[in-house]
Amino acid sequence: MPLIADDRYLQWIELDRKALASNLRRFRTLVGPSRRLLAVVKSNAYGHGMIEISRLALAGGADWLGVHGVEEGTALREAGLEAPILVLGPTAPGRTEDAVRSRLRLTVYDRDMAAAISRAAVRGGIPARIHLKVETGTNRQGVRVEDLVGLARRVSRLPGIEIEGISSHFANIEDTTSLDYPKRQLALFGDAVARLRKAGFEIPLKHISATAAAIVYPSAQFDLVRLGIGLYGLWPSKETYLSCRLQKRDPVVLKPVLSWRARIVQVKRVAKGAFVGYGCTFRTTRPTRLAVVPVGYADGYDRGLSNAAYILVHGRRAAIRGRIAMNFFTADVTDIPGVEAGDVVTLLGREGRETVSAETLAALAGTIGYEILTRLSPAIPRRVV
Repeated sequence: MPLIADDRYLQWIELDRKALASNLRRFRTLVGPSRRLLAVVKSNAYGHGMIEISRLALAGGADWLGVHGVEEGTALREAGLEAPILVLGPTAPGRTEDAVRSRLRLTVYDRDMAAAISRAAVRGGIPARIHLKVETGTNRQGVRVEDLVGLARRVSRLPGIEIEGISSHFANIEDTTSLDYPKRQLALFGDAVARLRKAGFEIPLKHISATAAAIVYPSAQFDLVRLGIGLYGLWPSKETYLSCRLQKRDPVVLKPVLSWRARIVQVKRVAKGAFVGYGCTFRTTRPTRLAVVPVGYADGYDRGLSNAAYILVHGRRAAIRGRIAMNFFTADVTDIPGVEAGDVVTLLGREGRETVSAETLAALAGTIGYEILTRLSPAIPRRVV
């Protein structure tokens, strides 16, 4: 069946509603009905489109949304989304009033940040809910375990603030099949919770698990699970999949949500020995038919894919020839009959029996699937299918 396109666009991204709903159902089964599922939609929903994915995720059973910054959270509120939203990253002092006004939950790990949030809450007459971030071994955001109770006491004396949660983040759970380091981190997190409880703080929401931990470390799921890459149908890593197998667990069946399509704008014949693209990095070895695709590294198609990747044309693989330019690349369609300008091609996703996955492109470009997706330009039209 031919791919159907909107003739107003030369490239677009398709979001598979059923695939996302399926991934959510799989993780809901994994974590159980009592835990909250937070859909991480930071960085434009890992390149998928923050507003579109947030709506689909909430419709599919997610309880919360997670963003990196206040700007993302306020954009979701302006789009009419009322679900709880947790800001996972830091909050600039000048954005605290926006955050409190938008009823965003804020991550806190120092008293200056807490004091700024308190002042905004008092001025606005709106209570602010915060989640204390504890450092357990990633050495990024977070307060040391030994300093946590002191911070909690200071925060609890500030007007307008409610400590709703305590969180941390695993450092390498998706990079190895060993749980040794995650176990150390989990022990520190458990110590932090115990210290707070002993000091009289009963924190309603405790969370440390993202996708990988939800799959391979069920005892770390606590009250809320932050579902990131798994929401979009990708495994965090090969190691996560192998860990699942080594633990004799049935792997979660995940379905990629995103497909990236474009139109061929020109098909041209070039002679044997012709150079293709900037830098003359490819030279034809036979008479060749080239398809010109109006997509480039400005759109997020990695320059490292030059002379390495392939696209799908009429359900068949067509190799990239020459360098990826800012707005164009070319593919060899010599062996694919009937290719014409206007035909739809697939840069990411499935077409017929063939697939181009984010993991495949990541391997060719020397990066990870996360980066392939998150670098997709927000300017590319997204549509739910």
